[in-house]
Amino acid sequence: MTNLNCPFCLIAERADENVREVFRDDKAVAFFPIEPAVLGHILVIPHRHVSSVWDLSKEEAEHIGLLISRMSRVIVETVNSEGLNIIQSNGKVATQSIAHVHFHLVPRWSDDGLGRIWPTKTNYSEQAKDETWDALRDACTGIHL
Repeated sequence: MTNLNCPFCLIAERADENVREVFRDDKAVAFFPIEPAVLGHILVIPHRHVSSVWDLSKEEAEHIGLLISRMSRVIVETVNSEGLNIIQSNGKVATQSIAHVHFHLVPRWSDDGLGRIWPTKTNYSEQAKDETWDALRDACTGIHL
């Protein structure tokens, strides 16, 4: 399913002649973003238009997971990075700017200027952590991969 108003669908359909594609197969595309955070930063998208990671089919999720793993190695070895972030956001509150599921693979160096992506400290009580842990563990009892 393609959304003609979605810039990532246009990339998946080969309708964006300016895209700097790195890899393509019948299920996914990896490409440079228009404004990379650092050189070597790529995006991975499924061909099918889905907004959130939980909307991927099992087959799409497996394929994209494997592609992310392989592309991560390619990036680190090619640009000689010291590390790599894999960033995936869902919804505006999580900073998702395009409603087509996508994964950022961002090579990192100690002097890249990107900064931390996690807070340095949180203040959750042990009770709040235990309640959340219980709720998540209970919700996972019916999951079969």
